[in-house]
Amino acid sequence: MDYLNISFITGIGCGLCIGVSLFVLKKGLGFYSSAENAVKKFTSKEEYKMVLVVRTDLNMGKGKIAAQCAHAAVGAFEKAQRKDPEGLKYWQMTGQAKVAVKTDSLDEIKQIVDNAKKLGIITSLIRDAGRTQIAPNTVTVLGIGPAPKDVIDKVTGHLKLL
Repeated sequence: MDYLNISFITGIGCGLCIGVSLFVLKKGLGFYSSAENAVKKFTSKEEYKMVLVVRTDLNMGKGKIAAQCAHAAVGAFEKAQRKDPEGLKYWQMTGQAKVAVKTDSLDEIKQIVDNAKKLGIITSLIRDAGRTQIAPNTVTVLGIGPAPKDVIDKVTGHLKLL
């Protein structure tokens, strides 16, 4: 009986030590959001939307564009699950709006990423694997949001619809 109690207490102690150690290790290695990767909690009462910025200079086919947009939407969704679950839920409850816009410049996509991050908006930059139409590691689409329309429009409002 004493042996079982000692084993039980030892097991609980080891479990707690391992749990605390993993928490400290993850935090120290930056798995939790830092100020640089922080997502802002928006106070806007606007509906939320997601914007997909497509590079038209690559001359991708319609199917390729659709696939790359899907990658960007899924990537942004997954980031939102981790970094802004409340905003994600609000976006889901307000229709899950997605808007595809176009740019003909990699430099413009990079600028949009920088501007979005400064405002605390989630981004998902997609690079192609290079199996079909595009060279490997080519940036094809940028997913932005979900975030309030008025906030996202500050970084993508100048772009034309795809």
